[in-house]
Amino acid sequence: MLHNYFKIALRNLLKRRFYSLLTIFGLSVGITFTYLVGSYIYGELKVNADLRNADNQYIIRSDWKNPDMGIDLATLGPLGKALRDEYPNLVAGYYRYDGITVAVSKGDKHFREEVQTGDSTLLTMYGFPLLHGDAKTAMQQPNAVVITRAKALKYFGKTDVVGENLTLHNFIGGKQEYEVTAVMDDLSNNSVNHLSGNTSEVFIPLSSLDGRKGAENDWNFPYMLTFIQLQKGVKPADLEKPIARLLATNTPPQLRNNLRAYLTPLKSYYREANNGLVQKMIYTLSAITAFILLMAIVNFINISVASSASRLKEIGVRKVLGSLKKQIIGQFLAESVLLAAFASLLSIGFYVLARGYFGNIIGTELASLPQLPGWSFLIAPLIALLVGLLAGSYPAFVLSAIPSVESMKGKFKSVKENIGFRRMLLAVQFTIALFVFAAAAIVSQQVDYFFNKSLGFNKNARVTVAVPRDWTPEGLAKMEAIRSEFGRMIEVSSVSLSYEIPNGNSGAEYGVYQAGQDSASATHTKFLATDQHFASTYGIPLLAGDFFQKSDIAPQTDRIVVNESLTKALGYKNPGEAVGRQIRIHTFPQPLTISGVTANFHFESMHNAIKPLAFLHVRGGNAYRFLTFHLGSDMVSSMAALEEKWHEVMPDAPFEYNFIDQTLQKLYQSEIQLKKASQLATILAVIIVLLGISGMVSLNVARRTRELGIRKVLGASEMSVVMLFLKEFLIVMLIGTLISFPSAFFVMKNWLENYAYRITPGWVTFAAIGFGFTVLIGFVVCIQTYKAARMNPVKSLKSD
Repeated sequence: MLHNYFKIALRNLLKRRFYSLLTIFGLSVGITFTYLVGSYIYGELKVNADLRNADNQYIIRSDWKNPDMGIDLATLGPLGKALRDEYPNLVAGYYRYDGITVAVSKGDKHFREEVQTGDSTLLTMYGFPLLHGDAKTAMQQPNAVVITRAKALKYFGKTDVVGENLTLHNFIGGKQEYEVTAVMDDLSNNSVNHLSGNTSEVFIPLSSLDGRKGAENDWNFPYMLTFIQLQKGVKPADLEKPIARLLATNTPPQLRNNLRAYLTPLKSYYREANNGLVQKMIYTLSAITAFILLMAIVNFINISVASSASRLKEIGVRKVLGSLKKQIIGQFLAESVLLAAFASLLSIGFYVLARGYFGNIIGTELASLPQLPGWSFLIAPLIALLVGLLAGSYPAFVLSAIPSVESMKGKFKSVKENIGFRRMLLAVQFTIALFVFAAAAIVSQQVDYFFNKSLGFNKNARVTVAVPRDWTPEGLAKMEAIRSEFGRMIEVSSVSLSYEIPNGNSGAEYGVYQAGQDSASATHTKFLATDQHFASTYGIPLLAGDFFQKSDIAPQTDRIVVNESLTKALGYKNPGEAVGRQIRIHTFPQPLTISGVTANFHFESMHNAIKPLAFLHVRGGNAYRFLTFHLGSDMVSSMAALEEKWHEVMPDAPFEYNFIDQTLQKLYQSEIQLKKASQLATILAVIIVLLGISGMVSLNVARRTRELGIRKVLGASEMSVVMLFLKEFLIVMLIGTLISFPSAFFVMKNWLENYAYRITPGWVTFAAIGFGFTVLIGFVVCIQTYKAARMNPVKSLKSD
């Protein structure tokens, strides 16, 4: 019996192939998008889940009463090891590292790499897979280096490189040889080697690199990234007292009175970091997916319900010939489930085709079909079964209950062919589509605003290159001489040496207050270490004074430059009043004199308001990381000349450059991904809406062909016939607009609150979307109905 149901169902679907294709394609689009987003969410939830003992892994973080004293993500250097040594019944293991960027060389290959200088417990604690080497001994020697498979191929062209050497440039201008002791397999995304935005694939022991030693034993060093593994059954709360005892025993009163160390689960940290950025992305894409899938399901049900009303005579004939009610019910359900099953199978093929494209949109590689968990393949059949039963239940249970005589006559007046129900489904579809359109438009406008708004400095033709570090007075003098040599090139308009660049990673933060005032009134201020050419290189306007000084001769390290925001916070009436005044900084022994005031500019992303900012000269601490070049108009020849000069003056240093506008783009990567994803959702919504309208209009025309003939005989014009159909859709669209636009306005207004600098959604945006949607619907309806409107009334009246 079941075999016959599906056999006849297949014949009916082939007979009505146009409507079958519409319903199958529309539903497959929704299921495909669900698969794509589901694969993305699955990948995000897997981050850190593959680590050994992931449920017991934690990060030690710091809550500082005085933000000047440290950062949230790190803690005191010795704390992790001390917890393991003194409380082994609570702590099963620890791993600490200091993240640095180092030039790495092998022969004529020179690259700048993200390097972790960390504990020897790395490999044994997390169970990272090794291709070569011994996890227990790999990090024991001070000159050992562990690299990933990708780095082994990059430097050696093969993976079996245990015993080979790599050269690392240290922080005092020298080079050190390291022996490869292990090669790791390529690592899945995790928060151990990819904690703060940069992926580390080179690992060396703590304090093995000159110029970067001793932090792991210094209780006053608050910047150590520390992971611990708790014993089974131990809770984070169980470590509160042990941590307090260690701080009380080993730290000075000023430090321990300002610090509260706490644990964050490593397994969930990735999704909760950056104010829950990944978690918000998951929620947003899940909501978009629900909308698209709901539209596809509504479209499927709507066309199924509309097409079923044209089969009343078929039902009557089947009943007269002896079909039972349950057989008719089974037949309609079989047809509907079969349609949905075809859509599910098609969606798997679409997933394979769209996986790479969608992965590029959201910035991550999606799992291939073999990589997906087995249970995920049940999603499509379950959706197919559920949608099939929903769509088939109306014709199966309602139409099959109509008396045979009524069915044979094709009458269904009792419920007026359930037009109200179908209009309600259509209104739901339009409402969702208009909501998605409006939300996507506002997201696009906000992202465009990021890149079009003035930053307060010039990002065009600015190129940054990381330089070798020699943080001694002699090393700084040498780098300043190299900077001056670059500055004499005709292709270089100006060049600056600094520790920070506008890439979202701001400098240290200290309290600043006027000399003679109470330090408790200090304004928390971000500090940047630059030379005297920084403002001119970036085109930052000076409101008063000088940027340190006008000449290159002996810059005075007791001078400071501040931005306009800081002058206001300090109580100065105008920038000119601040120049020449002395200010004090927390932890600084001597006061500094303000030499200049810059206009406010965006050094961080526009998520945050412009904060008080100050510049210290690099000579005050001898630390530097970047050269920034302002190049001429011919970028190709300028870059070629710059690279040639670079290799001439620093032959062993990698020339790895970034344009500032590209660097800034990375600050809004999640918003760009959301913009692309919402635009894709808009396209899919349009496709589903067009499929739905095409099917509904076609069915309406087919059902009302005789009515159209009578209307034309009575004098109706072609335009009035078209308007007869168009009016129904425009009324439904008006209802959808009244629901969707206010909802979109309030939802997106709440989303925009996350940004200090944002657009204001205006009526023009919503009006343009409404007008465009109306034109689109009108065009489709007119195309579908115009042929019927021009049909000879004689042919229309002969139709049955």
